[in-house]
Amino acid sequence: MNSEKDFDNSQEQPVQPLRVEIRCLVPPTEEQRQKIADFMKEKYKADQAEVVIKKDPSVVDGFNIFVGDDNYDWSTLGRIRQLRKSIQSLPKERGVENIISLLREDIRSFELGSGYQQVGEVLTVGDGICLISGLREVEYGEIVLFDCGIKGMVQDIRADGTTGIVLFGDATDIVAGSRVVRTRRTAGIPISNRILGRMIDPLGKPIDGGDDIGAKEYFPIERPAPGIIERKSVSKPMETGILAIDSMFPIGRGQRELLIGDRQTGKTSIAVDTILNQKGKNVVCVYVAISQKASSVAKVVNTLKKAGAMDYTVIVSSPASDSPSMQYIAPYAGCAVAEYFMYRGRDTLIIYDDLSKHAVAYRTIRLLLERAPGREAYPGDVFYLHSRLLERSAQLSDALGGGSMTALPIVETQAGDVSAYIPTNVISITDGQIFLDSELFYAGQRPAVNVGLSVSRVGGAAQYPVMKKSVGSVRLDLAQYREMQVFSQFGSDLDESTTRQLQYGAGLMQLLKQPNQSPLALHEQVILLLTAQARMFIDIPKEKIPAAAKALLRRFNEHHNSLCLQIDHEPVYSEELKTRILEHAAHFFREYK
Repeated sequence: MNSEKDFDNSQEQPVQPLRVEIRCLVPPTEEQRQKIADFMKEKYKADQAEVVIKKDPSVVDGFNIFVGDDNYDWSTLGRIRQLRKSIQSLPKERGVENIISLLREDIRSFELGSGYQQVGEVLTVGDGICLISGLREVEYGEIVLFDCGIKGMVQDIRADGTTGIVLFGDATDIVAGSRVVRTRRTAGIPISNRILGRMIDPLGKPIDGGDDIGAKEYFPIERPAPGIIERKSVSKPMETGILAIDSMFPIGRGQRELLIGDRQTGKTSIAVDTILNQKGKNVVCVYVAISQKASSVAKVVNTLKKAGAMDYTVIVSSPASDSPSMQYIAPYAGCAVAEYFMYRGRDTLIIYDDLSKHAVAYRTIRLLLERAPGREAYPGDVFYLHSRLLERSAQLSDALGGGSMTALPIVETQAGDVSAYIPTNVISITDGQIFLDSELFYAGQRPAVNVGLSVSRVGGAAQYPVMKKSVGSVRLDLAQYREMQVFSQFGSDLDESTTRQLQYGAGLMQLLKQPNQSPLALHEQVILLLTAQARMFIDIPKEKIPAAAKALLRRFNEHHNSLCLQIDHEPVYSEELKTRILEHAAHFFREYK
């Protein structure tokens, strides 16, 4: 019996009284103190409440009460903040005359429970990462605010009650013991139509030296991708103006097409040329520069300004000098800008330059947060990092306005290795890839598109009928040329048909050469494709083919303008159209030779 009684006593735990800390300048009266204690006992279902009063000169009037990591700001300043929020949330249709009634209503509805917020405490800080305790109800991705004014984002919620925060801005004023509060908001970016033509950082602040964008709307940078019912099939082309891509690897509005290749092989040039080609097509372009050199971003901006493309373009830049946390949210901020216009019925194009550096920034953050590394030291959720970003690209249904967002992510490879972790991840997420070959690039082929490894999974569904018919067997002819070229290196005696096939393939490669910042119109691409397949360039020396093609297009634009306009505005193929083009081209080549 005694042992059973001892066991029962061992289970009894002393009841700890609820500790209520009141910070104030003037101590509460006995009546106020009892009222506070009663409220806390009812709120937290505690039998006892231990009230501790601390003098705080910053609390001019009223009380600032802490219970664990809960904070009740019942000071005058706290009431002013609540009134300000009430006025800011006033419906727009209610005018100034309703503010007095709103204030009276707010004062009448004052309760002791108002002014509640959760408060955490900084444990450690360093390398742009902060570890805090408290904030037990905080959510992943939520923005928190430190008492010095710096913002951070929740990136790690641990079982021991601590929370990992990535910081946005200079953390020199954050020390152990600093207070941090919830905002109950996810990361977002202020946005308006005035953002077009501007360069901003991932937090939405202008960094081009211009005026404020005057944003009145707060758009979340993370949001779910449109569902299947909210989408419709990709059917309208997003023309790049680059013959090698538009003819063989067409990109549709709402598609995700990866630009992949080694460093310095022309990936950014293709992206910039695609932006230039959207001039006059009512497409909003967003260029996201992630961990790029400031000089490289400035070069892109100057190129767009000279071509008049900044009028419909937004630059979101997080240079290499930024913290990993800023580089991490940069593509999501750019995606939010594109989504803002997409959900208003506009067609948008977004360039992520590049996601390899984005993954490195995320890896840095995760390793600092002491997450276990996996393959190539990347954390296991790095696939979700890019999938939840790229899945937001879509062609919306007519019920949602019919807007679209086309994504051109860029990924850098090492020595052409597409089997590395990040390249394979992004390849599996996207709807195709344009592979840029370093060997072709150094051989003078610009753009250096590898026909064998490049693919568009949308294909002809995103091509105009006139382009679909005009391209014919060009891709197959190029593949045969590459194969025959390899075998021709081992033999000197070639039959006439093989020689002609090699001449034709070499001519095609020359036609596909295209200088930067010189996009081709639809009719120019159709003319080149039809005349090339008719073997009209085969007798022209290889080195003179680009000049001949330029002269041919100039002849059509000057003397057959009605035919060119017909192709651009009614992109329908017919044998009559083909015959007219070939007749005019044959006449030109007779004179040219």
